Amino acid sequence: MAAEVPQGPDRREAVLRRELWRVRNSASFRLGNHLIEAARNPIRLLILPFTLPAVLWSLGMEMLGRRPRPMSDSMIQLKGGPSNSVVLFPTNGVGFGHFTRMYALARRIRRLDPDVEIIFFTTMPTLHIPYSEGFPTYHLAGPKKFDGMDSEAWNSMVQEMLTLVLETHRPKTFVFDGAFPYRGMLDSMDIIAIPQKIWLRRGMFREGSSIPVDSIGKFDLIVHPGDAVSLAPSEVNHGVDVMHVGPILVMDNDEMWERDAARRRLGVPLDSRVVYVQLGAGRINDIDSDIRRVIDALLRSDDVHVVLGESMLGDRLDIALERVHLIRDYPNSLFFKAFDFSVQAGGYNSFHEMRSSSIPTLFLPNMQTGMDDQLARCMVAKDEGWGLVAMPDDPLEDRIAELLDHTGADGDSVISVLNGAEELAERITSTYSESIHP
Repeated sequence: MAAEVPQGPDRREAVLRRELWRVRNSASFRLGNHLIEAARNPIRLLILPFTLPAVLWSLGMEMLGRRPRPMSDSMIQLKGGPSNSVVLFPTNGVGFGHFTRMYALARRIRRLDPDVEIIFFTTMPTLHIPYSEGFPTYHLAGPKKFDGMDSEAWNSMVQEMLTLVLETHRPKTFVFDGAFPYRGMLDSMDIIAIPQKIWLRRGMFREGSSIPVDSIGKFDLIVHPGDAVSLAPSEVNHGVDVMHVGPILVMDNDEMWERDAARRRLGVPLDSRVVYVQLGAGRINDIDSDIRRVIDALLRSDDVHVVLGESMLGDRLDIALERVHLIRDYPNSLFFKAFDFSVQAGGYNSFHEMRSSSIPTLFLPNMQTGMDDQLARCMVAKDEGWGLVAMPDDPLEDRIAELLDHTGADGDSVISVLNGAEELAERITSTYSESIHP
């Protein structure tokens, strides 16, 4: 149950104090205040030609995230102890990566301690997913969904909404999953005292990145999910505790639907060979696209049925091909026991899902992904014996033929990898247990 929060006049006072904090820390107020103070003091007025550029430079560096914003004595630290709750904040990127990790974490926290109240605050539009699991969810659309809204106005909305959520639920733990921390989120974390603040982040920190310099230190723990390939060391000595966990997976093998039940749900014949295709890019009706070439090559085998994964964040596909079935669901891993083979891009989530289930997979790695070395990751699947890799110049039809003849890893055994969601959930719930049973 959430701890008691200010009501009536106390709540109005808290709102006014937040607004005062926001105004006093705004660039316009601080610049105007500097000019007024100079007008009041002859000495300050004389040195104004030197101090004004310094103030402008400082404000500019703060806006670029190169310098921390000043702290104010009027900042709110609300009274009252934290409740038995955790707030999870996944951002939305081009896919489900951030949300999937938070969703996996939420399910495992609930499994370990059903008494913990789990709250989602997110910019993801797929709200029915956490709601279907009984997780209360607060939503704020991303800034691009609003016409003409600048980042400052949107971050003010983040700060106000998230502060109200934190003030209401008083979580012991706040977990953020995203590559870049929102300024409004950081300001909200300053306003509400939270015992444990965690940043779940795949990549390490690079020197000279655009991440605000004062953002990392806002957190008590940085958690890096593992990968099949070694992570590059962080280039920033941030001084925050770091925890490395295994790859984070939504479903364990024993949670997936059994083979026949999954195939009936998909509407594919029980005696057919079923290939799961999830490439995430390309138009199905463009005969020169990778996704269409893959499907055409697979359908040359009369006993093959293709299950094509359709993103819930994108447009619906218009397709009318025999033996091709669309799946627009989440998580698709529920159906994995129905699949004999898979064709995937080399992204982090899809790779580790296929690896944990040892589904023979043909990977088409994206070679233009910057720090995410998909080729190196996919070559691990080849070395382990359960995967194949199609290079850009390879004849795709030959690689498809190899896939359909593939028998998987020796012994067809599941690659044993500890689920990072379980590790982090145990870390979080242990703090709740200690507070109840010291």
